[in-house]
Amino acid sequence: MSEKVLVQENIIESKNPLGTKPIFKLLLSLAIPAIIANLVNSLYNIVDQIFIGHGVGYLGNAATSVAFPLTTICMAIGLMVGLGSSANFNIQIGKNDLEKARSIVGTATTLLVVSGVIIMIVVNVFLKDLMFLFGATEQTIDYAVEYTRITSFGIPFLLFSTGFNPIIRADGSPVYSMLSVLTGAILNTILDPIFIFVCHWGMAGAAWATLISQILSAVMCALYFIWFKNVKIRSIKEFIPRLNIVKIITSVGISSFIFQISTMVIQIVSNNMLKKYGAESVYGSDIPIAIAGIVSKISLIFLSVVIGIIQGAQPIFGFNYGAGNYKRVRDTLKLAVVISFGFSLFAFALFMFAPRPLISLFGEGSELYFEFGVKYLRVFLFFTFLNGIQIATTTFFQAIGKATKGALLSLIKQVIFLLPLLIILPMFMGVEGCMFAAPISDLIAFISALVMISFELKRMPK
Repeated sequence: MSEKVLVQENIIESKNPLGTKPIFKLLLSLAIPAIIANLVNSLYNIVDQIFIGHGVGYLGNAATSVAFPLTTICMAIGLMVGLGSSANFNIQIGKNDLEKARSIVGTATTLLVVSGVIIMIVVNVFLKDLMFLFGATEQTIDYAVEYTRITSFGIPFLLFSTGFNPIIRADGSPVYSMLSVLTGAILNTILDPIFIFVCHWGMAGAAWATLISQILSAVMCALYFIWFKNVKIRSIKEFIPRLNIVKIITSVGISSFIFQISTMVIQIVSNNMLKKYGAESVYGSDIPIAIAGIVSKISLIFLSVVIGIIQGAQPIFGFNYGAGNYKRVRDTLKLAVVISFGFSLFAFALFMFAPRPLISLFGEGSELYFEFGVKYLRVFLFFTFLNGIQIATTTFFQAIGKATKGALLSLIKQVIFLLPLLIILPMFMGVEGCMFAAPISDLIAFISALVMISFELKRMPK
């Protein structure tokens, strides 16, 4: 490496805390706002489900579970663009290529907005068919259609805020990113009981609360263009997508897209398996679908914390990898894994020893309802304490520009093992087979992540 390049890298690092600030303090400063933002973001659906459970009943909860794949596809595109953009943004800032960093921001913004509008139109054209495809029963279809028709108009806003938040964090403003999500979630929490219990709007009330809150979060994200720190968008032309930028964004973010899309497929298959085999059991179809939705929301709270820890580490990974400071990359990874593993153990204990109180938060039901719920939660989330390592490894590969490996890990867990197990196990175990598919695939994904990260660290320059 030439002396000129070394001097340039030292100047960049001296100006950017990502290259100089003590790792523990830096990780906390980036991770805590990300954790809060993720937790608050997850409240959009969780709060809806809690109030719907108490105001409408478990059929309303089953309907939101049926509608949830649409949120997942928004997360898939939003996180692909957002994480792909933020990782490349940090790498380019580390290389001091501000023009390319600016192009990444403009292209990402256009991709998010256009994708959201297209999905909104498709959903409204094929709404009822989609709900039946996602697992709606005759008892839940009207609830699902009512809720989704209103929330579909929030899809462009949800997609934009989901994808733009990682860019705001990457620019060094994790607190603003947190506040944009927090403001919307607080409004949603206030409006839900007003619209459901005071105005007596039922499912429509929960949907309107969600829509209004998503609009507010998106507006706050859009206002950040005024306060960008590392780059300034100088012309409307910078929002015209560039094919080479689209390629580098999607190449890095593709593992998140694969994970989320496969999650959507898993949700749809799971709903239909629960619908089919639940009808052959004492529980019926709607109880298993409602419980599966509740457990996914409970696990979402856990994942929000773990993903927030890793998102806090992501800018440190990207900047220092781009600057060639590999020791700092290694140290950050070790610290992020230790913290996420510690929290995972705490969550595991909570899931195993307090399943019924957790399920009760989402409304009351029959004894059969709680019997299935307790069993499903304990089995489905049994390997929670291993999930943090797999998530950390996938995000690490994204952050250093090796998205193919991250995508492979996502495929191993979701597509190669979990999807076939969801179809095969119920053939032999009935409706309970759906819950055992998750821990088996979690264990395999953990082993795969451990092997891949070990090889990567050995190959990384000292």
